[in-house]
Amino acid sequence: MTKAVEFFFDVGSPASYVAWAQMAALAERSGAEIIYKPMLLGGVFKATGNQSPAMIPTKARYMMVDLQRAADYYNTPFKFNPHFPVNTLMLMRGAVAYIDSPRFHDYLNAIFTALWVNAKDMTTLEGVSEVLNAAGFDPAEVLTLCERDEVKTRLKDITNDAIERHVFGAPTFFVGDEMFFGQDRLDYLERALQ
Repeated sequence: MTKAVEFFFDVGSPASYVAWAQMAALAERSGAEIIYKPMLLGGVFKATGNQSPAMIPTKARYMMVDLQRAADYYNTPFKFNPHFPVNTLMLMRGAVAYIDSPRFHDYLNAIFTALWVNAKDMTTLEGVSEVLNAAGFDPAEVLTLCERDEVKTRLKDITNDAIERHVFGAPTFFVGDEMFFGQDRLDYLERALQ
């Protein structure tokens, strides 16, 4: 049986970005399949009574330092986005729209890099369109896909699945029924796959 890791994430989470940047290498080392689960972190926060650490000044200060530490540890380029927090509804619908497509990883790479390496303003349609164009996507086509009922429903279903499984933040990983939370738990996750 193939080992699998379910990876619940939101592109608006810098910790999800740091973890995402490690997924290909982790999969190669462990021989595990990564099952990507794009969810709406805002929906998870609302359902669980949680909130972003960025909303709590003392946690926010620490988070900024710790995210840079994690990025440095993994040798991952990282720049905190000055436009944070970003409403990721359309961006996450885009992830769902491409999840079964060969362009899924291209999409994630474009969005994560724009947000957490190049610190682009992804709060406007113009900003998102510029990033999508540069990555070889037709922004009008992406927007059309994001408006499809099946895409909206699938994003809601994945988010509800996360909530039912007691996910409270991002990134969250599952190996079977065992949950791991945070970009700083990838070593535990990898050990669970051995």
